[in-house]
Parts: sequence; C-alpha cells; structure tokens
Amino acid sequence: MTSEAAVSTRPTMSSTPSKGDYHWVRSFVAGGVAGCCAKTTIAPLDRVKILLQAQNPHYKHLGVISTLRAVPKKEGILGLYKGNGAMMVRIFPYGAIQFMAFDKYKKLLSKQIGISGHIHRLMAGSMAGMTAVICTYPLDVIRARLAFQVKGDHRYTGIANAFHTIYLKEGGVLGFYRGLTPTLIGMAPYAGLSFFTFGTLKSLGLKHFPELLGRPSSDNPNVLILKTHVNLLCGGVAGAIAQTASYPLDVARRRMQLGAVLPDSEKCVSLIKTLKYVYNTFGVKKGLYRGLSLNYIRCVPSQAVAFTTYEFMKQVLHLN
Repeated sequence: MTSEAAVSTRPTMSSTPSKGDYHWVRSFVAGGVAGCCAKTTIAPLDRVKILLQAQNPHYKHLGVISTLRAVPKKEGILGLYKGNGAMMVRIFPYGAIQFMAFDKYKKLLSKQIGISGHIHRLMAGSMAGMTAVICTYPLDVIRARLAFQVKGDHRYTGIANAFHTIYLKEGGVLGFYRGLTPTLIGMAPYAGLSFFTFGTLKSLGLKHFPELLGRPSSDNPNVLILKTHVNLLCGGVAGAIAQTASYPLDVARRRMQLGAVLPDSEKCVSLIKTLKYVYNTFGVKKGLYRGLSLNYIRCVPSQAVAFTTYEFMKQVLHLN
C-alpha cells in the first residue's frame, strides 16, 4: 500500500478536459469547507484576540479569560461572534484559494522547477498563503473593523456599510489594503511553516509507523492516510509552531488594519513604525506578544480542524 505522502496528491489527469475542471472545483470546495469549519470552531477566541491586540478601551485592562467572560455580559453571547459573518464571507474563498494554490505551487516547484523534498512544502505553503491573502484582504479588514466594535459604540452598521464608509473616508480602494505589507510578511513564515510542519509530520509518520498512525483512504484503498486523531495532532503542532514565529507581525497587521478606529492610528502607518510604537509603548509581553496565550489556544484547534477537514473532504470529493 502506498502512503499518500509518497505519491502526488493529485489524481491522474484524464484526457477529458472537463475532468480537470472538476478537479480544481472539488479542490476549491474542499479548501473552503475546511477554512469555514476551522474558523467557526474558534470564532469567540478570534474576537477576543482582536480586542486585546488592538487595546480596545473597553477591555484593555483585562486578560484573555476575563475578556471571554466580560464580552457576553456587556454584549450578550452573540457578542463573541461579532464579525463572524464577514469572516465566513472571507474565509471560504481564503481557505479554498490557499489549499488549492498549495497543491498547484507544490506541483509547479516539484515538476517544473525541480525543487523537491521538504523545502518545496515550505515554499509552496508561503506562496499559497500570500496568494490567498492578496485575494481576500479587503474582507479581512472589514471583519477586523466589525469585530473591534463594542455594543453602544458602533461606527459601522454592517458589512456593506463598512465597505462604503472605508471607501469614502479612507482613500478609496487603498483603504482596504492598510496593513497588507505586514500581513504578507507575516503570512510567508506562518503558512510556510504550517504546511511544512504538517506535511513533514505526515510523511514521517506514514513512512515509519504506517500501521500505528495510518489507515486506507476511503476513496482509494491503495493510498494510506493518517488516522483522524493523528491528523488533529499534526495540525495542532503545525499551527503552534507557525503562530509563534509570526505573531508580532500579526499584531502590527491588526493595528494597521483598524486604522482610523484607533486613537493612535497616526503612529501605525507602516510596518516598522507600528512595531517600534508597540514595542516602545507596551513592551514585548504586553505589546508584541499580547494575546499570544489566546493564540495558542486558538491556533491549535483551528489548524487541527483545517487540515483534518481538508483531508476528509479530499476523500469525500475523490481527490486522493
């Protein structure tokens, strides 16, 4: 039996063009579903992360657990899901593009350029993450603005109003791309390390412990895949490593995205200035790494669910 790590993740292409078309559609759907499942799982923690990262005046004196308790008291239980509608609008195409692009870039690097081994996972993951960010960044800005709002202190009434307001008051289209540079710089190591770690753990596990960690794929018994609980563990480890490396850039990105919403927005106009301002004003622990404990709690289940759901959808949609 062949391990999935040892074979191409793409099926043999038939001579019928429509079959190729169907494959990328199925890959797109699998990635989108994986992204939505992952983000829905940790939506309340995502809201709290944004509130803490950007020092929201209503919650800046609180920690992670205290904020999780305070938000429902002040805004109701649905307050933990504020901005999640915009998140779902963004995350389906984001997850779809990222996973689909990863497969495409990995194939390109391996077959066309000749880069193989573990390094092509790192490069393909970085490229896929940046591609997905560029395509969906305006939606991420909208989601961050809505999630930062607190009940009784609303600047935007919804997704459409946020788009309209930012376009009119913050420089048109450029207003939707505030913080894009730190996002891309942060996404390169995050996505690269995430895909690299998961793929490496997966291939090593199936190579050295196939009977203990693997099982036959439901859509192709000749392909060996990881068991569900092993998939979850590998995905969680990948997320933790990737988040640790890129977190300060994520803090800078979030502050730049929020822009005019913050009282100190004029000090957060570029990546370097934002990092210097956060470091000089709040320090390392309470500034550059504020909310990191929450991110560990977030990223482990998020990445675990994302990779596991994608592996499951590959079987359902016959992508193995």
